[in-house]
Amino acid sequence: MRMRLNPFICIALFIPLLAYSGKVTKEESPESLFELGLNYLRGNDSLGIYMNKEKGIALIRRSAEQGNAEAQYCLGDCYANGEGVLQDYAQAALWGRKAAEQGIAEAQFMLGAFYYAGYSVPQDYVQAANWYRKAAEQGNSEAQYCLGDCYYKGQGVLQDYAQAVLWGRRAAEQGIAEAQFMLGDCYYKGQGVPQDYAQAVSWWRKAADQGYTYAQLNLGLCYYKGEGVPQDYTQSVYWYRKAADQGTANAQYNLGLCYYKGEGVSQDYTQAVSWYRKAAELGNASAQNSLGVCYEKGQGVPQDYTQAVYWCRKAADQGNVAAQFNLGGDYYYGEGISADKTQAVYWWRKAAEQGNAIAQYNLGLCYYKGEGVSQDYTQAVSWWRKAAEQGDAAAQANLGNAYCKGEGVSQDYAQAVSWWRKAAEQGYADAQYHLGFAYCKGEGVPQDYTQAFYWWRKAAEKGHSLAIEYLNNVRF
Repeated sequence: MRMRLNPFICIALFIPLLAYSGKVTKEESPESLFELGLNYLRGNDSLGIYMNKEKGIALIRRSAEQGNAEAQYCLGDCYANGEGVLQDYAQAALWGRKAAEQGIAEAQFMLGAFYYAGYSVPQDYVQAANWYRKAAEQGNSEAQYCLGDCYYKGQGVLQDYAQAVLWGRRAAEQGIAEAQFMLGDCYYKGQGVPQDYAQAVSWWRKAADQGYTYAQLNLGLCYYKGEGVPQDYTQSVYWYRKAADQGTANAQYNLGLCYYKGEGVSQDYTQAVSWYRKAAELGNASAQNSLGVCYEKGQGVPQDYTQAVYWCRKAADQGNVAAQFNLGGDYYYGEGISADKTQAVYWWRKAAEQGNAIAQYNLGLCYYKGEGVSQDYTQAVSWWRKAAEQGDAAAQANLGNAYCKGEGVSQDYAQAVSWWRKAAEQGYADAQYHLGFAYCKGEGVPQDYTQAFYWWRKAAEKGHSLAIEYLNNVRF
């Protein structure tokens, strides 16, 4: 009995034979060669074609050489990804360009990406933006995002946040998570659109729901701060954890901080240390410093000054100002490391130059005492003034003392009183005592015993011994 042959199998068997016959037939047209090549490249069970990447590439190449734009792009894409051929960006660019010049949007996008990254072509943001635009105008969502990103960063085009928003929105509305994130960023910062935290949250949520880790992190921050949404530490932790589980160091650090403070979760120093460590090992400087502090205090880990110094140094070497300050203290007091006042000054100076007020105060004190540096009252005053202008009460008090004694500055009782008053109004006991003394003697202010007793009483309430003595013994 004769069996009826499956016509699809017949075609599948016939076409490969024709493909190598040397004659140009209808079945060997560029379109047919490309279609058949795709079937071999990927395999097609319905046609009885088993995957054969080598044969697939050969057929696609024949189609591409005959000018088929889709085949040219496909061949370029295969070279770009190393599918069926050795990865070769130069060949990818060659075939991608042929397809791009014929108007294939995907190829235009690929060529733009090559120019942006400098793959096999000289890095050229202008050319990148040019090819992105061609693809974007055809509706390619990835190109729309990349073009928006170029406008956002001013790469290859003049920086233009409005254009960034325009192209970013087109891509975002097509579901591109990176574009949704960028659009949220524009709304958050008010770049190209009026600032709108609620809109920022809306777009970040869309990206976050797609698993985009930086959107998850930012959404967590919005819930933490109550920006665009009601403040909710539990939701903040929820989104931090999603990003943290994907290995985002900033999210891991923030999650650790929530455990440390007991915000959105029960306070748990052990968990805090666990998340700090994950972020610290990824190089997050804030986490490294916080892990060092935990070792210093014995929170979540056994107290270990050596480990405290180890992690603080890692953060300090990255420029983390808190770690630089802490490391200066470790050297000053000899905790976890040999005491070294010169090194203490070195690290406090780094923190001070970044604006840390306490480091500025400490550096001034080192200059005043000649610890780790040559004694220099002028430098002491200079650093105290920087801290005082930031509102540091101890620095304000010491600056007042310097004006009173004429150390590092010309003696000026009025200036002394001015700085003492600033510190005294912040509750700094020593400044309250000195301000009282100034009123008692009438130095820098009119003599006023009532004011003298007023400020001494303030200082005495904080346990200042000299103020207590004057209150008990001075009679007028």
